[in-house]
Amino acid sequence: MLAVFGVVVYSYSLFSEDVGVHFDAQGKADEFMHKSSIFYIIAGLILANNVLLLNLGKQLTKLPSHLLPIPHQQAWSSERDQLNEHLLNWVFCMVAMINTVIAMSVFALATVNNAFAHKIGDFEGLLYLVVISLIIILVALPVRLMIAPKVDPS
Repeated sequence: MLAVFGVVVYSYSLFSEDVGVHFDAQGKADEFMHKSSIFYIIAGLILANNVLLLNLGKQLTKLPSHLLPIPHQQAWSSERDQLNEHLLNWVFCMVAMINTVIAMSVFALATVNNAFAHKIGDFEGLLYLVVISLIIILVALPVRLMIAPKVDPS
């Protein structure tokens, strides 16, 4: 989270007063926002992501096992510590991925709005990377929960 705020603050220092947020087919900015508005929106997204999703993760660990839509209900309810660990790790991974996406997006926005040699087209692959990463994270928990937990013999 601190690294994301660091990237946001660094990018804020790179922004001019008006920041291009929409680009035409030639890569020229055609819609602008004030840099403080962008900063507050990004800060709000980071705080909401970290506070809301982390609290959701904590609440998931408190729900009774029979209320969770998971396969192998009986096995997972007897191994609740393992289930809680998987749920929390999944939520932490999702939060980290969203923070990373925010940081990359802000850095890309700062890069294309300055005199660097990069244009908006240089970041086309970012969308595909984000979508593929989010799909992998979203699918990982259900796939893992389809595998019955290892029961501790003690």
